[in-house]
Amino acid sequence: MNALIRAIGRFSLAIDRIAGLFLAGITLLVVASAVGRYGFASPIPEAFDISRLMLGVAIMWGFASVGYRGSHIKVDLFVEMMPTRLRRFVDMLAWSVLLLFTILLSWKMYDRVASAYRSGEATFDLRLPAWPFLALICAGAAVSIVTVLARIVIIAAGRGSLDHFDSADAGEHGGELDGQR
Repeated sequence: MNALIRAIGRFSLAIDRIAGLFLAGITLLVVASAVGRYGFASPIPEAFDISRLMLGVAIMWGFASVGYRGSHIKVDLFVEMMPTRLRRFVDMLAWSVLLLFTILLSWKMYDRVASAYRSGEATFDLRLPAWPFLALICAGAAVSIVTVLARIVIIAAGRGSLDHFDSADAGEHGGELDGQR
């Protein structure tokens, strides 16, 4: 199980880097376009549309990372008061619902990519095809399935979550992180 956790952790780090690269690309594109617009009266064509599509890619790949780390926004006021076994059940139920949502999202994104490809959907000025960006968004959603499923396997194996405050076992193990037991 430790090997699986380490492998998925490395995979998650690679996912973080992909999302970070797209965020860096968006930043460079927006800054360059703003400098071109206000400094030279010549913005980069399609900067808005390209940055918008790149933001979708960064968000979905970031979602894949969140799907593993569990660092999303949550309200667990009542769950924290539950016994360990019930907390683990609630954790499994919540992650299973997220897995279902992620599968449905991936399926619908695949349909969206196919539709954009068939219709020849493109950006307004440069007529850049939209489907490659949508395919990257769909890939992020598909990777999210893998990361959420990995989290479910880890929880089912009794290893809890990466963050000590997320783990149903935190009280039993003195709040240790999973990799430190």
